[in-house]
Amino acid sequence: MTEVLKAYDLAGQKKCGLSVGKMLILGLFAGAFIALGGLGSQFAGTIVNKFAGAFVFPVGLMMVVLTGAELFTGNCLLIMPVVRRAVSLPRMLLSWLIVYIGNALGGLLIACAVYGAGVLPEEARAAAVSAYQTKCALSAPELLIRGILCNVLVCIAVYLAFAAKDVPGKILSLFFPTMLFVLCSFEHSIANWYFLPLGSLYAGSGVLNGSMAANLCLVTLGNILGGAGIVGLGFAYAGKTAVKRDK
Repeated sequence: MTEVLKAYDLAGQKKCGLSVGKMLILGLFAGAFIALGGLGSQFAGTIVNKFAGAFVFPVGLMMVVLTGAELFTGNCLLIMPVVRRAVSLPRMLLSWLIVYIGNALGGLLIACAVYGAGVLPEEARAAAVSAYQTKCALSAPELLIRGILCNVLVCIAVYLAFAAKDVPGKILSLFFPTMLFVLCSFEHSIANWYFLPLGSLYAGSGVLNGSMAANLCLVTLGNILGGAGIVGLGFAYAGKTAVKRDK
C-alpha cells in the first residue's frame, strides 16, 4: 500500500502541476472516453442484456488510465497526496474544477455527435430515453448514495491499476470494479454528462435542462464523498498507519 501511495504522490504532483489548458484538454478526452464506453454499453445492452452493457462500459476507464487522460472521478484520489503534503489543497481543487469542466464538455460533445450521426438503433434510443427519465426521477438520497457507491468502486479500480505493474494487469484491475458499478446501477457524474443529454435529446427536451441539475449536483457530491472521503482518506490513513508500524 505504501508504494502505491508514494507512486500516487508523484502522479498527484504531475496532475496538479499541469497547466489549465492541459488539464482542460485531458479532461475533455477523459469525458469523451467515458461517453464512448457508455455508447458501447448501450449497443451491447440492447443487443443482449444488462450484463453485456456492463461488460463493455469499462473500456472507457481503460482508455482514460492507459492514455493518461484526466478523469474527475478518478482524480478524487488526489486527496491522498494532499493529506501526505505532496500536493496543495488549492491545486487539487483547481484540478478538480478544470478536469470536471473538460470531462463534462467531452461527454456532452459525444452525446451531441451520437445524436447528430443517428448511429443508435431504435431500441437503443428508447433505452436512452428510459435511462434519462429513470435517472432524473431518482430521489436525492438515492442519487447521493448511488454516487458514493459508484466512486468507491471507480477509485478502487484506479488504485488497483496504480498497483499493477503492466498493461494487462491494469486492464484487469480496472475491469471488474467498473463492471460492478454499472451492473448495480450506481451513478457516475461524468458518464451522466453523456447519458442524460443524449436521452434528453431523444426525448425532445433539448441538450440541457433543469431536470438534469439535481442528478448531476447530487451525483457529483456523492462521487466526491465516495472517492475522496471514503477511498482516498481511508487509504491515506491506512498507509500512514502502516508506515508508523514499519518504523
